[in-house]
Amino acid sequence: MSGLLIIGASYAGVQSAISAREAGYQAPIRIVADEADLPYQRPPLSKGFLAGSVAHSNLILRGADFFAAQQIDMKLAARVVRIDRDARRVELQDGELINYDTLLIATGSRARKLVIPGHDRDGICYLRTLDDAVTLKRRLEAASSVIIIGGGFIGLEVAATAAKADKAVTLVEAGARLLERSVSPLVSQFLLDLHRSRGVEIRFNETVIGIEDADGAGHAVICSDGRRVHGDLIIVGIGGIANDELASAAGIPCSNGVDVDSYGRTGAPNIFAAGDCSNHFNSFAGRRVRLESVQNATDQGKSAGATIAGKPEPYVSVPRFWSDQYDAKLQTVGLAAPDDTAVVRGDIHAGRFSVFYYRDRKLMAVDSINRPGDQMIARRLIAAARSPSPEQAADMSFDLKTVEQSRETREGIEHAEAEAQRS
Repeated sequence: MSGLLIIGASYAGVQSAISAREAGYQAPIRIVADEADLPYQRPPLSKGFLAGSVAHSNLILRGADFFAAQQIDMKLAARVVRIDRDARRVELQDGELINYDTLLIATGSRARKLVIPGHDRDGICYLRTLDDAVTLKRRLEAASSVIIIGGGFIGLEVAATAAKADKAVTLVEAGARLLERSVSPLVSQFLLDLHRSRGVEIRFNETVIGIEDADGAGHAVICSDGRRVHGDLIIVGIGGIANDELASAAGIPCSNGVDVDSYGRTGAPNIFAAGDCSNHFNSFAGRRVRLESVQNATDQGKSAGATIAGKPEPYVSVPRFWSDQYDAKLQTVGLAAPDDTAVVRGDIHAGRFSVFYYRDRKLMAVDSINRPGDQMIARRLIAAARSPSPEQAADMSFDLKTVEQSRETREGIEHAEAEAQRS
């Protein structure tokens, strides 16, 4: 069996297969994945699933019946170890060879590991896969105190889940603020105040240099200043690494992920890549980026699948992210730079506000806390390259929907709305 072979069964891989079929691809499609579970949703792993409010069965992204109806063959618990570009086939860990006409790499990313003395002790958890989440859930239920290393999205979401379960939580962050590379200092401060109000102890500018067993039970995390933080359970969330080794070993150009164009095409004939493992030029950022989000993986999968089916469709979606922590819903749209001008709309103290980022008075991105309406409007405006003035954005009496629209802007917004419906 040749046809389309997809390595990876998360959002990008599954969506690529679906979009290829929707675009009329008639040849066989096979998805090979190293995990044993059917494709599942990942955002709930650090929240509802970890808290026990979302059951394992409710995580399933698409069931076996769906794949059978779409004539998509699923081969689970199978690891690809080599891509043979000349022969157009891949080799599995057990020696099986699978041929392809077109290959799509959707291998995702993996958790970055701590490499310090004591990093291999029992009781240190990461969260990236369902198996990780099952292990973490069991250990979290048994723990009374938790140490979280890393103040990114995973670290904060797990901190919120643990705090709501009445665990004593200490978070250690090497940087100067939370989500330092993702949101404005205003949003970082809001989240800091929110977590501290729920009893989470947060320490900044501290690098973990070692882990040792504590007297009696549990562990001690050793910080660069010599202080020790004690806890029953250690959870590490210090970012992700692209799983691009297969591509790189096959001579496919990679740079912090598999290099792709706006259609998901790599530098090798008949080979595509999409999702967390890929690196693309993003027109909204003006540079090459590797994004880790459901939206990016899904939309890149749509583009690659349609292109593989002979109906080329570029990836032009505005990047979006979200995170739920306690009763705060953080949403971001666009990609801001550290030197962009930040303008606040709404009431920070009431926990309902947005931060609009401008570059030379052009709207580049918006972070929102509990203001989904701002996100929808900002998404359309950024897609259409249309900007309310910073003064208008800051004025709560100004209706952002009344921003004057040229014909080109209306067409851009209509395109953005169509993209929103499709995703």
